Amino acid sequence: MPGTGRSALILVPESMLIEQSNSLFREMRRKNRVSTNTKFNAMVRRVGRNIAQVVRDDMPATSWDFIVFEDSSQANAFAMPGGKVGIFTGIFDLVDQDADLATVISHEIAHVVARHGNQRVSQQLLLAAGGIALGVALDDEDRRTRNAVLSAYGAGTTLGIALPYSRGHELEADKLGLIYMARAGYDPRRSLVFWEKMMVKQRAGVLPEFLSTHPAHRSRLRQLNATMDWAVAEYDAVRSLN
Repeated sequence: MPGTGRSALILVPESMLIEQSNSLFREMRRKNRVSTNTKFNAMVRRVGRNIAQVVRDDMPATSWDFIVFEDSSQANAFAMPGGKVGIFTGIFDLVDQDADLATVISHEIAHVVARHGNQRVSQQLLLAAGGIALGVALDDEDRRTRNAVLSAYGAGTTLGIALPYSRGHELEADKLGLIYMARAGYDPRRSLVFWEKMMVKQRAGVLPEFLSTHPAHRSRLRQLNATMDWAVAEYDAVRSLN
């Protein structure tokens, strides 16, 4: 997988997921109000552009599109195959500086780079198919297959965005996202501050949708700290060039 160096189960053409993602994203834009907050939009464009720049080596053909949705009740964000990225305004209650937002955006983009969505769909498709007709199953022109893939993709959606990721995927996105934000010039140590704020919400009994399938706080901090020296070295290298 790009960015991770590991192999994974991929049964679905990426073009099929991108087509479905684009359709879901259009539906989201139709049903949700796009924010006109000048500060939020400027921050997302700025941070998103910088993260997208460093991700280019892993996904050179992807053009990233960043949208802020107006919903202060949701501390949530997502990225979809094909480069669609959504940020809900509720996340800004936890954001004090660009590096905090970079934690979120780089994490979500890392899911796309590592093709976690395709892996989840492939797992669902394999279960749904019961192992039958997988030789036929990946013909783009086969209507039954196409419907099966779209059904598998849609059946487990959260907010119509994507199948929930496994906790293993979340930890992988944490690690890869940490490196991306560092290479983009954002202090990776701010990720610890951001996730701590998220955990405060959890302890207060307000679990953001963003954290519903995320790893336990201790597991997350353990991995972030294990990767931090590498990330800080990347960050320092970028700063030395400026």
